[in-house]
Amino acid sequence: MSNQALLDILSNGNNPEKVDEYLGDCFDGMRRLSFIKGAGYVYPAKQADGMFSNEEEYVPFNETFHCAGAVENYLCDLERAMQVTLREILEASKQTADGWDLGDVYKPRHIWLEDYNAQISLLATQIIWTEETIRQFDDMDGGSENAMKDYLVVTKKRIDELIKRVRHPLSKDLRVKIITIITIDVHERDVIKMFVDKKIADQGHFKWQCQLKFYLEDKIKVGSEEKRICTSKICDWTTKYNYEYVGNCGRLVITPLTDRCYITLT
Repeated sequence: MSNQALLDILSNGNNPEKVDEYLGDCFDGMRRLSFIKGAGYVYPAKQADGMFSNEEEYVPFNETFHCAGAVENYLCDLERAMQVTLREILEASKQTADGWDLGDVYKPRHIWLEDYNAQISLLATQIIWTEETIRQFDDMDGGSENAMKDYLVVTKKRIDELIKRVRHPLSKDLRVKIITIITIDVHERDVIKMFVDKKIADQGHFKWQCQLKFYLEDKIKVGSEEKRICTSKICDWTTKYNYEYVGNCGRLVITPLTDRCYITLT
């Protein structure tokens, strides 16, 4: 952030709409807030009900955010509001994602993804893939020799459903979201195919351990509340997911190097 931008923020701390012009300098993915305006609300607006990304993706906050107090304080509060909102969206998305293949009660994934912002749709997809792959290893350990082969069929079918969607007219943001998930899916399909081709049946094998994996851990006590912790793991290295909002910015083709870069960003 430039000195001029910092001075403008500090001198307009009591005018959140003016500070809003510089949010893109403070956060990587958040471009601006959606302020609540109209009769009954103060001017300049000091309450926001959501955030916009650089690509104009909108994510509503889990509760109204108040730009109260000194600007340096409410910007820190805004960061926490962003993280709490994304964490709660992930909780909701994971619950519904568990029912992708359960028929009419839940939405299939290629429809489900419309209900959540791109970042969380992608994260939930990666968590499900990690859980399902581990389940196949467990099934093979229990005597089901074709478990991984059967799962390869499932992964291909899910990719096919997404490809069918991008062949039809879509809004720009939805198209970017789906293509991003397809990019991840193709990598995950290739990993599963490698397990099948090389007859890898042990989840302790290095070829599985070296993959970037996401987990949604069981609830733990954090201060006065209980919450589930999302972690990413690769080999013997583990870190907590930080819920930094990145918007709907697409995804690079997966390589071992971009896997590591992706961890540092999230």
